[in-house]
Amino acid sequence: MNYLTVENISKSFGERVLFEDISFGINKEQKIAFVAKNGTGKTSILNIIAGIDASDTGQISKRKGLQVAYLSQQDQLNENHTIEKAIFESDNPILKVIEKYEQALLNPENEDAYQKAFDLMDMHNAWDFETQYQQILSKLKFNDLNQVISSLSGGQKKRLSLAIILIHKPDLLILDEPTNHLDLEMIEWLESYFSKEKVTLLMVTHDRYFLERVCNEIIELDEGKLYKYKGNYSYYLQKKEERVAQEQTELHKAKLLFKKELDWMRRQPKARTTKSKSRIDDFFEIKDKAHQRRNDHKVQLEINMERLGNKILELHKVSKSFDDLKILDKFEYVFQRGERIGIIGKNGTGKSSFLNVITGKIPLDSGKIMLGETVKFGYYTQKGIQPKEGQKVIDIIREFGDYIPLAKGNKISASQLLERFLFTRKKQYDFVDKLSGGELKRLYLCTVLIQNPNFLILDEPTNDLDIVTLNVLENFLLDFPGNLVVVSHDRYFMDKIVDSLFVFEGDGVVDHFPGNYSDYRAYEDSNPVKQDVAKKVEKTQVKTTTKNKFTYQEKQEFEQLEKDIAKLSIEKSSLENQFANGEIPEEKIYEISQKLQKTINDIEEKEERWLELSMLLEG
Repeated sequence: MNYLTVENISKSFGERVLFEDISFGINKEQKIAFVAKNGTGKTSILNIIAGIDASDTGQISKRKGLQVAYLSQQDQLNENHTIEKAIFESDNPILKVIEKYEQALLNPENEDAYQKAFDLMDMHNAWDFETQYQQILSKLKFNDLNQVISSLSGGQKKRLSLAIILIHKPDLLILDEPTNHLDLEMIEWLESYFSKEKVTLLMVTHDRYFLERVCNEIIELDEGKLYKYKGNYSYYLQKKEERVAQEQTELHKAKLLFKKELDWMRRQPKARTTKSKSRIDDFFEIKDKAHQRRNDHKVQLEINMERLGNKILELHKVSKSFDDLKILDKFEYVFQRGERIGIIGKNGTGKSSFLNVITGKIPLDSGKIMLGETVKFGYYTQKGIQPKEGQKVIDIIREFGDYIPLAKGNKISASQLLERFLFTRKKQYDFVDKLSGGELKRLYLCTVLIQNPNFLILDEPTNDLDIVTLNVLENFLLDFPGNLVVVSHDRYFMDKIVDSLFVFEGDGVVDHFPGNYSDYRAYEDSNPVKQDVAKKVEKTQVKTTTKNKFTYQEKQEFEQLEKDIAKLSIEKSSLENQFANGEIPEEKIYEISQKLQKTINDIEEKEERWLELSMLLEG
């Protein structure tokens, strides 16, 4: 069943042509990813399909009565509403029924109103819908529905917009970078949700694992032409490689024919017959084809960075808190030369704050940080570039110098550097305010790298970058000989470039895991203790978004118990592993066994109280 058809749409801004004569269709239950380089109009195409913008030519045809929801880069929320009001502000009849039921729960003394609301829930089969809606809110970490939207962070607003779209269940979901502002746990849940649900999707995303596991079709806009691939990301990569190889073969043949025809043209007399006129026309077609060039570039920078000494970066008993939020608790680590560490953890556990701590941007509460004399940080933050009015792309780079030293005494000009980062000569003289979000991030990344750092610190460098640029960045980082610390929710990116992880568990707990993200997930999935705790916490989170009958003190106790149980379970697993691996000296066996027994007793005691409070919640 066809939902929507895009016919011959085009878009230009002055002389700049983004795209022209684009056509494709969207059918029921298709899950389509739209892939293109930054600046080629991906977001503009989504805006046109969603009806926010108009195309210069062509039209969009929709099935009558089609419900479309659009998750854009700009939220459309009413700042004065609460989360709950924003969710229920919908034409969805089942949501209206659930809203009445939720209101009836707040006034249990009005038995008639409660019974009517209960009967309506039965009549509309709304119970399953309510369970799923509560799960969505729980997974996206919305437990206090009375929060006013104006008090939310930018990331929370993006998550709320996503939650509202999922709850309303439209016929067609249009998503622009849906995984931005989600932590890894949320991304994996959303990935699983889309994989199982019979939804129809059109989305732009740079998350390649998400593409792999969710999408069943990929549409690519490349060099102004549209290519369609009926398969996931792996299939797309395979078929694109075959297509590019075929194009190269045809290009080679065209060049050979061009040389032959050029020789013929030079030997022809000025007076030409009708037959030769036809061949001349063919010649110019061959010439155009033979001079086609693909704009695929790779960054190949051998930056002449200062050599790292024996001392890199040492953290000794470092602690940091913000009021009641504990980020680090006597954290210790000594960085070795060439280490490549990824940082993962839920939102709000202090990943970005940790980067600010090690770079001296925020002060410690206690402990000591020792930095090697030869270390030069290159710090890519989420704030990005703050350009002056009227600045051009080339001006931003020249603030750091006209030339950058490379290995073996070579050097590269600012303009050549920009070309290697996919900015053409023409693009270099564009005003910065004309750049897309992804192009701005690419330019900012360039300014960080050209300062010759030997210790790179990258905070979410993959946000808003297209897949082509991500490959460029990955190739650069794989060749980078210095130290690397990176915060990213891009699992594909992390798997490719890091060797170990700092896992921020919350409440100041940071574990060092020797492996990449896929290794970590495999370890987590094989750990029954953590799985059991996670299931209990998930069950509780779903319930706490519904009829919460706790006092304030009980709510605080309940949340603290979840944290304590998770922490103790990890400690128990660690102690058991020490016994299993024979790591404990003989004289320490009694002491460690006593510690293990105490940990088990503490878990049982806290789980018993947790269950008491859980039953109170259910009652």
